[in-house]
Amino acid sequence: MTAPLPPPGAPLQHYVSTAPFDPYSVEAMTAGQAKVYQASQLRLMWWKFKKHRIALISGIFLLAAYLAIVVAEFLAPYNLHTRNMDFIHAPPQRVRMFHDGQLVGPFVYGRTMELDMETLRRVYSDNTADVQRLRFFCSGDPYKFWGLWEASFHLVCPAKDGQFFALGTDRLGRDVLSRIIYGARISLTIGLIGIAVSFTLGIVIGGLAGYHGGYLDLMVQRVIEVLQSIPSIPLWMALAAIMPVSWSPILVYLGITVILGLLDWTGLARAVRSKLLALREEDYVLAAQLMGAKSSRIIGRHLVPGFMSHLIASATISIPGMILGETALSFLGLGLRPPITSWGILLTEARSVSVIAFYPWLLYPMIPVILVILAFNFLGDGLRDAADPYK
Repeated sequence: MTAPLPPPGAPLQHYVSTAPFDPYSVEAMTAGQAKVYQASQLRLMWWKFKKHRIALISGIFLLAAYLAIVVAEFLAPYNLHTRNMDFIHAPPQRVRMFHDGQLVGPFVYGRTMELDMETLRRVYSDNTADVQRLRFFCSGDPYKFWGLWEASFHLVCPAKDGQFFALGTDRLGRDVLSRIIYGARISLTIGLIGIAVSFTLGIVIGGLAGYHGGYLDLMVQRVIEVLQSIPSIPLWMALAAIMPVSWSPILVYLGITVILGLLDWTGLARAVRSKLLALREEDYVLAAQLMGAKSSRIIGRHLVPGFMSHLIASATISIPGMILGETALSFLGLGLRPPITSWGILLTEARSVSVIAFYPWLLYPMIPVILVILAFNFLGDGLRDAADPYK
């Protein structure tokens, strides 16, 4: 039975709720549905990213690596420049737990060295009677923390009057493990600074070309095509050779960083351009133009945030290329120079085939390079998948 209609001319009866509007009303959703459908974009991206196990492990590994460079002096067993002249080109020492069937704890055997008169090589052998227990959270080689404060506190130290070369020593008797830890500070940060330069140039130049189009877009595309047609390594070598020899190591470091950033912005600029060509036709862009917003505000506040997740994923994939670029330049002798220490500089010790044959542990700095490159690529894949959590 339906309610009778009101007489003609009479006001319509209707109900208006005075309760405040609740955009997250869950009357028709269960608790599980509400958790998903009311989640923010960032939370949805995090949930999808966690499902990418390899990317999650890679992210944790990279976070630990970047936290480690903050306290590199503490983690390294020796000072960066400490020389052990009695142990030149000493092979890695094995860390042991048991001696004569008894638990002793982490220790290494002492080393004795003899000179082979036929090959003039140093031959090292373990002295099983000399048990050298490792010390933890101990006082060892003095150093300047970040070049500011004097300290001597280390995570692990050799025994008193003992030695601990987990990855061997180089031609000057310097501990390879300590130099790898110190070198991470340069090799890892050069990628972050370089991507900051590349990120800025790519967004600004690609954004202007994609938003305005016309002759500006045509000119930018021709410049990008010219830069991308030049082989990377010869161009790096040419630009690195321009830097004066009289420059300090810090200026050389900044110069290499800027060079890597200036040569890597082209791919990002094209990605930004293609996105803005599609987004500039949206209604909200026209509304912003009618309200008098400038081009810089429309690009920076309305267009770029729409695909920032894609840009972050692209940046994580570009960082490995910059790390490899610095490593290649330093390996060829055209990049960073001592006393600055990076993984590329450490690999210069292994440029000779005879050195690799006799002292293969000098190639160990290649291992962190490979691990970091793989971790960044896996992390970039995970971020790219999580950028669109609705797929």
